[in-house]
Amino acid sequence: MASKTILDADAVVRALQGAFARGAARAELLQIVASRLHAAGGPYTGVYLYMLHGDDLVLEIFEGRPTHHTRIRVGSGICGQAVAERRDINVPDVARADGYLACSLETKSELVVLIRRRDEILGQIDIDSDTTNGFDAAEEAAVRTVADALAVFL
Repeated sequence: MASKTILDADAVVRALQGAFARGAARAELLQIVASRLHAAGGPYTGVYLYMLHGDDLVLEIFEGRPTHHTRIRVGSGICGQAVAERRDINVPDVARADGYLACSLETKSELVVLIRRRDEILGQIDIDSDTTNGFDAAEEAAVRTVADALAVFL
């Protein structure tokens, strides 16, 4: 039996489709993702959308706890590592992660899913959870669905 996800990825994708159809700007599309993911509740404590600008990830939209990490160098921390290695990263326990940049002392796990159009990385969805092992494979796949849809509309 497949595990049920907390995030309803299809509902988020439908919201993105509707917004795109009426000509929503980039910031609104990013805000839809951040708001909808955060509204899913635990484990989505903090949702941060960083977009790639040269060699930096720049925080453009977030929901949840504020962070002072508004600009992250590619290769720095889990977010920068994901871009440098061109892969999504699911960290079940941030206390055991080398190079982790803490947004909050309450954060226990982190999921970083790249937003990419074919081979081009546009940015990422960075999610913090106050729960260790906050994101199983099904939850990660749901966020991947949202990230892939978002890439089409940006």
